[in-house]
Amino acid sequence: MAFSFPAFSYIIALIVDAFLIFFSIFHVIAFDELKTDYKNPIDQCNSLNPLVLPEYLLHLLINLLFLLSGEWFSLLINIPLILYHIHRYYTRPVMSGPGLYDPTSIMNADVLTVCQREGWIKLAFYLLSFFLYLYGMIVVLIAA
Repeated sequence: MAFSFPAFSYIIALIVDAFLIFFSIFHVIAFDELKTDYKNPIDQCNSLNPLVLPEYLLHLLINLLFLLSGEWFSLLINIPLILYHIHRYYTRPVMSGPGLYDPTSIMNADVLTVCQREGWIKLAFYLLSFFLYLYGMIVVLIAA
């Protein structure tokens, strides 16, 4: 059993994916609070927008590690979400700062539903990815 760069990549991916899972859970809870009127849209957008770029950068970091370590299957699985993140950020509303959520349009029922669904889908993706990374790490450690 040898510790290699692919094993290091999977360990970092597991740690980072845990943070991404927490971001997704926070995302889902935040939009549920908006839907039930526990918080106002301005406060909610002010708490969600600072988390957008760190989420995207963390996701890119683990995929860069997969690229450098030659873990093509893990990278291939993540490419659709990377492309979605790029598309989502470039088609965001015009705002003065970084982020995706505009307080003036977030309470629109269609936008709220889409954002809530996006949070649940990302949560499911990150949870499945966590177990995939765990399996990949075990395979890499055993094979070496």
